[in-house]
Amino acid sequence: MRRIIRWVIAIIVTATIAVQFVPVDRSNPPVSRDVGAAPAVASILRRSCYDCHSNETAWPWYSYVAPVSWLVARDVHEGREHLNFSTWDAYSPEQQAKLIREAIEEVESGEMPMSIYLITHRNAALSNSDLATLRAWANAAARSEGGRSGDGDDD
Repeated sequence: MRRIIRWVIAIIVTATIAVQFVPVDRSNPPVSRDVGAAPAVASILRRSCYDCHSNETAWPWYSYVAPVSWLVARDVHEGREHLNFSTWDAYSPEQQAKLIREAIEEVESGEMPMSIYLITHRNAALSNSDLATLRAWANAAARSEGGRSGDGDDD
């Protein structure tokens, strides 16, 4: 019986080591153009959204340890597919306004930031003040050109 247990442990250890060599795409493609929102909005987005919704992901240590690395890479890939602040200029003004509105809805419903993300990134949690700032940005985007209003470039 001990021999079987040793073999099982050896197989588990070997498999755990072997999966570390399975490649995971942790690339950060070039940023074509940032959102260009007001500094207060940009700060909130960077703190709470950019790790999954931009090409400026700060890959944490656990994103290098399989199988967690696979989950993190998948979440980032899916996040970038849905909304990527680093390719903001590729969206039409209408798409930008829609994406901002949808993002606000996700935050209000508690879906974003993801609860699993908040475990290791507590500073990404959004306060009521943060949410009010994002709502004001969404309202301005709906009235203007998709989020560029109030970007501070008018002075």
